[in-house]
Amino acid sequence: MIADQTSYEEFLSFLETQTEIALDTEADSLHCYFEKLCLIQVGASEQFSLIDPLVQLPLTQFFSALEGKRLIFHDADYDLRLLRRSGSFPDQSIFDTMLAARLCGEPRLGLAALVEKYFDVSLSKASRKANWGQRPLSSQMLEYALNDVRYLSGLVSIFEEKLHELGRLEWFYQSCNRMVHATRAIRVKEEDHLWRLSGYVALPPQSWAVLKALWWWRDGEARKCDKPSFYIMSHEEMLSIAEKAPQGKKWELRKLPKAREEEIEQIIVAALQLKEEEWPQALPRIKNHMNKDEQHRFQKLQQQRDRVAQKIALDPSVIASKNAMEAAARDKNTPLLLPWQRELLGIGLS
Repeated sequence: MIADQTSYEEFLSFLETQTEIALDTEADSLHCYFEKLCLIQVGASEQFSLIDPLVQLPLTQFFSALEGKRLIFHDADYDLRLLRRSGSFPDQSIFDTMLAARLCGEPRLGLAALVEKYFDVSLSKASRKANWGQRPLSSQMLEYALNDVRYLSGLVSIFEEKLHELGRLEWFYQSCNRMVHATRAIRVKEEDHLWRLSGYVALPPQSWAVLKALWWWRDGEARKCDKPSFYIMSHEEMLSIAEKAPQGKKWELRKLPKAREEEIEQIIVAALQLKEEEWPQALPRIKNHMNKDEQHRFQKLQQQRDRVAQKIALDPSVIASKNAMEAAARDKNTPLLLPWQRELLGIGLS
């Protein structure tokens, strides 16, 4: 584990000499409110190392050492978004082995399944939901983490050759580029959607007022103590209170300090005193119906996609998703389709 400045700088000097580097990350979002980058796994020239971001090593130096290298990930989307939060991550040359496997027609895309198929090695999944923010890490967790990068270079060699043989390397480059660009976008959550837990639609609107008030209270408490929201109050408890409170029924929580119980009671009373016009409103339904001409174009696209998919032994959804075909039926210039997908579907740009 690289956890001091001296060994860190020595490691970065080694990375400067490399042309291809395998990467993965481990984060903690299950045991805290604010998601933390807890571990960076690095593989290069058959050397596999772990960087500890929790000791406040300057990751900008690490990112600088990665400039100009080909960086290998398996399912890069989450890792890229996580790493960007720590600085300007270099993403000019990314090879995503899961994306490559998908375009090669692999039926199972998980890293463990691919490693077992191509290297006859069974990887343990025991530490998948471990607390990566704890220190020290167990030997089992360390081995699990290193295995996430140990086989990536080998998979690149296999899938790069396959993509070349299948004539799909350009498909991969286009698809990978789209994925990387998508990770650069900042996701903004609609605040009026956050409190709408699964199952809320079955409750009456006044219950929504209670649920919304409880959600924002819980969120504030979780932020204060940097604990996951369910540590403060579970989804099930919130839905139960929201259902019972407007009916005057008694509700129960896990045993809480008296002061917190009184605080929750005050929040509920305040929510119940809201006027009907102040209750949360139902989300507007998005009408997404196609007219007859659009339905006809969609059906033709679907038929073409399925014919091509069968011919080249590829999952139809890889060629085009339903959403992308619906968008193309409305507007053939939709950005949801890449050039290689347009070609297979027989769609030109106007």
